[in-house]
Amino acid sequence: MKKLLFVIVFMWFFQGINAQQKPHYTQYILNQYIVNPAITGIENYIDVKLSHRHQWVGIQDAPVTTYFTIHGALGKKDYRESATSFRLPGQNPRGKSYWEEYNTPGPHHGVGMQVVNDRTGPLNRFAAYGTYAYHLGLNSTTTLAAGFGVGVTNLSLNTAKLDFGPIAVDPAVSSSGILNTLKPDINAGLYLYTGNYFIGVSAQQIIPQKIDYSDNTVKQTEGKLIPHLFGTAGYRFLLGEDINFTPSVMIKYVDPLPVQFELNAKFQYRDLLWLGGSYRHEDGFAGMAGLNVGNTVNVGYAYDFTTSTLNNYTKGTHEIIVGFIIGNKYGDTCPRNVW
Repeated sequence: MKKLLFVIVFMWFFQGINAQQKPHYTQYILNQYIVNPAITGIENYIDVKLSHRHQWVGIQDAPVTTYFTIHGALGKKDYRESATSFRLPGQNPRGKSYWEEYNTPGPHHGVGMQVVNDRTGPLNRFAAYGTYAYHLGLNSTTTLAAGFGVGVTNLSLNTAKLDFGPIAVDPAVSSSGILNTLKPDINAGLYLYTGNYFIGVSAQQIIPQKIDYSDNTVKQTEGKLIPHLFGTAGYRFLLGEDINFTPSVMIKYVDPLPVQFELNAKFQYRDLLWLGGSYRHEDGFAGMAGLNVGNTVNVGYAYDFTTSTLNNYTKGTHEIIVGFIIGNKYGDTCPRNVW
């Protein structure tokens, strides 16, 4: 199985096969900022997230993704005049009254940073971006945000791991140690949100990039970094005073692959804890759970069960997110504008 995985990775880069090249995030609903820079600065506080994802446990050198994100608003004022905007004894700060009093924030800016490291077999991708967004109220309950991210991606190839047995390795890269190639990168997105729903579209890896570790010394079909398109949407339902139910969907498109989609559902008790699940088309299922610790720390965990043929070799996928809220003045224990 180790050789099979290496062969897949090898072909992905050196035979010009277009595939999904960006990491997958099961708990995207907890940090949509990682896929859409338009969310930069959406809350009243500085939002920090750390995540680690170990995919296909049991398969040697399977994908491992770690990221750090931080973003906050500039000049944002939240017009919260309702008493239910705060945690009061005996009241649910995420109940019906809270959302009835929802008003759009004033126009404001947001700035942030994303750092992602994604390793699969001999390949490692390290990317860092600075992001910016502007949020503009369209009416008393609806806001449209537009944002972009600019950064660099370093792709490295550990040639010591290019051992495919009978499969020949390009002599231009064989036994060359760790080879690196640095590429500029741009992301962009739009995000429409109210107290009840959100709709987002974004594009990552906008500038197609040629990948060549051999400095053109050997001519062959070139690998490429290709654009990835994402669409997200969700709606919040109140199931009584204490339970929120938020179904959502993520749609991904990477040419020339068919459109991929993922369905997600999250049940939240007050603003304290949540349970959820997701279905990824022709790939598997996942379960999620999390809680808020005071108004400063939140933790989420997801376990993915693979239904493809890889299930014969893997023990599943683990993903954890730890969040920190800095400068929260309102006593809320979970985000107000994203879920």
